[in-house]
Amino acid sequence: MGRGKFKGKPTGRRQFSTPDEMIAGTSSRPRSFKQEEAEHVESEEESEEESGEESGAETEKRKGTESVIQIENPNLVKAKNLKAKDADASKTTELSRREREEIEKQKAHERYMRLQEQGKTEQAKKDLERLALIRQQRAEAAKKREEEKAAKEQKKAEARK
Repeated sequence: MGRGKFKGKPTGRRQFSTPDEMIAGTSSRPRSFKQEEAEHVESEEESEEESGEESGAETEKRKGTESVIQIENPNLVKAKNLKAKDADASKTTELSRREREEIEKQKAHERYMRLQEQGKTEQAKKDLERLALIRQQRAEAAKKREEEKAAKEQKKAEARK
């Protein structure tokens, strides 16, 4: 005669202990269960009274090696919620490593771009040399075109005469 909630197939309704069974002591739970539980609760209360002030700060049970090893991990510390009136505007918050590195990276990039504009970096010097060479080639090409154009006009003028 199986009692309980879960059965292999739908075999009918659940069966509960009747008051007669409970009085007779034929229910599934032993009669001494409540007595053992009451003794356990009383012993806990006595131990709490004895160590009252000591365990006031540490009420939660520590897991794993936390009770053995003292660690200082800022991620484990729960941040305290500050109200707006308590917040100190002059106090600067400490940035995380990633945020600091990101800011340093941005500053370095800005510094490099400033030097690039002034022409002080190696890349800027190479660019300026290339630009000067291109300007010189263009000037020579323009001068050559002008000479060819002048020679062409001179031929036309001689052909008309």
